[in-house]
Amino acid sequence: MKRILIVEDDHSIGELEKDYLEINGFSVKICNEGVSGLNCIKEEEFDLLILDIMLPGIDGFEILKRVRDVKDIPILLVSAKKEEIDKIRGLGLGADDYITKPFSPGELVARVNAHISKYERLKSKYGNENPNETFTIRGLEIQKESRRVFVNGKELNMAQKEYELLLFMVQNPNRVFGREELFERIWGFDSLGDAATVTVHIARIREKIETDPSNPQYVETVWGAGYRFRA
Repeated sequence: MKRILIVEDDHSIGELEKDYLEINGFSVKICNEGVSGLNCIKEEEFDLLILDIMLPGIDGFEILKRVRDVKDIPILLVSAKKEEIDKIRGLGLGADDYITKPFSPGELVARVNAHISKYERLKSKYGNENPNETFTIRGLEIQKESRRVFVNGKELNMAQKEYELLLFMVQNPNRVFGREELFERIWGFDSLGDAATVTVHIARIREKIETDPSNPQYVETVWGAGYRFRA
């Protein structure tokens, strides 16, 4: 049985989400504030995290950053904040999806199922490939077995989606991908229909792997078409 952690300070919303998820066969735990939620996700194993942004103690953005350092699971941000900048920030920090309140419990269950299925497909895919494969390109090194990235011997701290996006482009060198195609390939389905998410992640990748992000040597912009990893 898949385990879900809900970090939500509104008790009625948390219980409603829990009821619908349990009806659909999930085991669910609720934490009602940031510190306990962060401790719980670090101490226990879950298959997916549903994380509210506005929390007492530690907000959802800070929890997201800390969890991404230690866990590789789908994270769904939930918030009443509808501003695009909040969505872009959440996705840029490594969230897999962003759901604005109010939303239907059925939609939440559908998204939970979709993201867990996608993560399982990804793990299966990587398991069928050579897990010891290492890519080395002009000082950039990606170790697939450990999912680690180095530049000139220095290890980088990369969010899950940053890693997946970089690895996908490295595995498909010199090919131009549009933002919409990259969004579909990496996020699995058009959850927000916002290609700006890809732009944010590309910018973060460049900040980490490029000597001069304004003059990239690895991830190039092909104006009017998209992005290309130059091998």
